[in-house]
Amino acid sequence: MHRQDKMFTFLLICTLTSLLTLGHASLPLVINTWPFKNAAAAAWSALQSGGSVLDAVERGCARCEMEQCDGSVGYGGSPDESGETTLDALIMNGDTMEVGAVADLRRIKNAIGVARAVMEHTEHTLLVGESASVFAENMGFIAEDLTTNKSVNIFSEWLKGSCQPNYRKNVSPEPSKSCGPYRPKATWKQSKRARHANIHAHDTIGMIALDRDGHAAAGTSTNGLTHKVPGRVGDSPIVGAGAYVDSLAGGAAATGDGDVMMRFLPSYLAVELMRAGVDPSAACKSAISRIKRHYSEFFGAIICANTTGHYGIH
Repeated sequence: MHRQDKMFTFLLICTLTSLLTLGHASLPLVINTWPFKNAAAAAWSALQSGGSVLDAVERGCARCEMEQCDGSVGYGGSPDESGETTLDALIMNGDTMEVGAVADLRRIKNAIGVARAVMEHTEHTLLVGESASVFAENMGFIAEDLTTNKSVNIFSEWLKGSCQPNYRKNVSPEPSKSCGPYRPKATWKQSKRARHANIHAHDTIGMIALDRDGHAAAGTSTNGLTHKVPGRVGDSPIVGAGAYVDSLAGGAAATGDGDVMMRFLPSYLAVELMRAGVDPSAACKSAISRIKRHYSEFFGAIICANTTGHYGIH
């Protein structure tokens, strides 16, 4: 196991064992990626006070958004190439299979709340960009500046460092040495995907909640990849990639290199494996292994929970 893979596993276990012994069956259940214990506590409190699993997921993710968990969730983090912070979020109802999601959301801090509004007040699944922000404002969400002194400093230092790292390829001038503006190269060779070592560039919160009555929900929230190309959308708001849940099978949520994960729908795969009777730990492992067959240096992890309350990570 690579050092970074070990770190992912450690961070996931920190949260999972805050209430339970790893893998032990127990309902109700709340689990989430990364050691965001306040988020888990907020979700747990929602369930204990009579809230639904959707309430639990929304409150848990919202806590992370307000606390700016690790700088990778909520406002004031992960500025893109233009220095702007934008948010992605998803929430899914495992009973009805309804989903609400937003991507490239601007000016609104409560991305998970807007995602739920998409699910409950439209016939759509995903709203993006400026139109998603206008929708949120029309739904009563407060427009606020998502920029902070910290995000301004991150952006400023990035510019001073010749815009490194960035996520351009096959362009001119050479993206590893320049800020651009970029133009496509006339000719280019297929290159190996660059590995960006900062694990905190990928630590989305993904959450699964199950209650004693068989209801299940899942959700995600993130401010995306630091220094991303403006308009980039990762796995977090994509159904089956960032998260997936079915009250008849279980739920899964992923964290890591979203540009790769969304090509494989690991959360959907894990849930379908659990539906077929596969143990949650094995389902998680299989979903990640499928990605690593194509991207051996892939950096990511997934949490899985079945309807009996057993869960696993990989």
